Amino acid sequence: MGKIKKLISISAAIAISGSTVYAVENSEMIDSIMELRSDVESFYTQIDDNKDAYKSQMKSYALQISDNEAQINRQVTSLKLTQQNIEKMQKDLEALGSATVDLKPVVNEALAALEKDIKAGIPFKVEERIAGLQQIKDDLKNGNISQEKALALTWASYDDALRLTKEIGQFKQEITLDGKATMAKIAKVGSVMMFFATPDDRVGYVKKDGEKYSYVVAADTVERDQIIDLFDALQKQIRTGYFTLPNALLLRGAN
Repeated sequence: MGKIKKLISISAAIAISGSTVYAVENSEMIDSIMELRSDVESFYTQIDDNKDAYKSQMKSYALQISDNEAQINRQVTSLKLTQQNIEKMQKDLEALGSATVDLKPVVNEALAALEKDIKAGIPFKVEERIAGLQQIKDDLKNGNISQEKALALTWASYDDALRLTKEIGQFKQEITLDGKATMAKIAKVGSVMMFFATPDDRVGYVKKDGEKYSYVVAADTVERDQIIDLFDALQKQIRTGYFTLPNALLLRGAN
């Protein structure tokens, strides 16, 4: 009788032990399934977040492209106005007919229109270019040059203004940075973008705020590298090719 009880006890223990092992295995399986389910949900959430980020980025690019196209259209309008000023000057000259007619009003009007255009445009050697126009005015007023000579110089100034809208190159000029005047290298991309590099290794671009221009130092590493690459290319006389540049358009509408 004692042996039978002992066998029953051992069988019961084995059964309980087997149930415990099965329960542990089920518990581990459930935990594993729950963990996998959590991972899957996390992946779906990440995918949704990536989709939203992608859509937002595409929307931003679309808006940027639209803005750039609008600014380019305004620049085209501005160039057309400059061309119209030249055509107007031509018509005024044709109307005058004779060289004995006083050309001073025509010359002064043309110089005033060009000076206004220079002041409103990209801040590239503005003082120097305006000083050149003022020199023509003074020489004409003081009789140092003939009216015909003044007219020819005025015409050349308009040609220079048109050339600058297409010219890409590296120059030097004084800029105001952090309230201080400093001599800097200038990379000019036509009349739509202008970058700078100072002797103390600061690089950046010109930004237009309303009717004013300011010089912004590039803090982003990618933008810095892009600007430095542009200066290196221009230093090597490379003016054509594919360049990635910061969005620093300086286009303006017609007044």
